[in-house]
Amino acid sequence: METHVRILGYLYLVFGCLGVLGGLAALVFFSGIAGLAGMAESAPDAWVAVPILGGIGGILFVIVLLFSLPAVIAGAGLLQFKNWARILAIILSAINLLNMPFGTALGVYGLWTLLSNDTVRLFLPHPLPPSRL
Repeated sequence: METHVRILGYLYLVFGCLGVLGGLAALVFFSGIAGLAGMAESAPDAWVAVPILGGIGGILFVIVLLFSLPAVIAGAGLLQFKNWARILAIILSAINLLNMPFGTALGVYGLWTLLSNDTVRLFLPHPLPPSRL
């Protein structure tokens, strides 16, 4: 199951990073449109649209970032076998069940991997070996 946990960690890292890139793309797109609207001299009220379009891009970026960063954090924690990352990934997997089709596949795989008894043992704290004096 250790291999499945590592694969799940990488998948969460990839999905999270793709989400952040998508948010950046929305920010750049709306900022570009705002720049074009600001340059339009034929429409005298075009300057009104500039802060609105920039604000839409900024809000979209923040929303996507809020949904993507937990996946990046969970993926990094899973690769280090941190128990808090297991709990976060279980929550994210349950939420991802609603995201058809890739999120559902990731959610099912994540729940199957993280709720297995073998996986639970991987995340238990290991006792320190006895010291020899």
